[in-house]
Amino acid sequence: MPSPTLPSNPKAPERAQLERLLNTAETICNKAGFKLTELRRQVLSIIWLYGKPIGAYDIMAELEKISDREQVAPPTVYRSVEFLLQQGLIHRIHSLNAFMAKRHLLKNQVEALFICQNCGEAREVTNQVFQQAINLSANEMKFHIQGQAVEVLGQCQNCRNKGSK
Repeated sequence: MPSPTLPSNPKAPERAQLERLLNTAETICNKAGFKLTELRRQVLSIIWLYGKPIGAYDIMAELEKISDREQVAPPTVYRSVEFLLQQGLIHRIHSLNAFMAKRHLLKNQVEALFICQNCGEAREVTNQVFQQAINLSANEMKFHIQGQAVEVLGQCQNCRNKGSK
């Protein structure tokens, strides 16, 4: 697979780390009886290497740069993204209409996403207390959870520091 030509991001995984993440993702898919196709690997790589939330049309543009296809249709990207979401490999960030790499592939806990409204930086935080609070509330309401999304919007320390100067 050609390397995506994404902007340099210090938080993006190194090539060796990316390969390990892709191998883990492939194992997860295989155990579920699905295949991580080359297209899905490329989309997942783009999302991981981007290092912050990325929209479907940006994924499409990056895919066109590294793909053998001259043009990539939106449904192609949306099908791949939907598959990656179903396998628990990426997050959908509803407030930004974007997607983000899931950094803790093997953990089965709630991830809260802390999203900076200035720079778009998003950080994933896994916390057992979040999961316990959600489970307790669901049990009290006799509610069956089918999906969870915790998004916390605010301003990151870097943006706050820039604003105070």
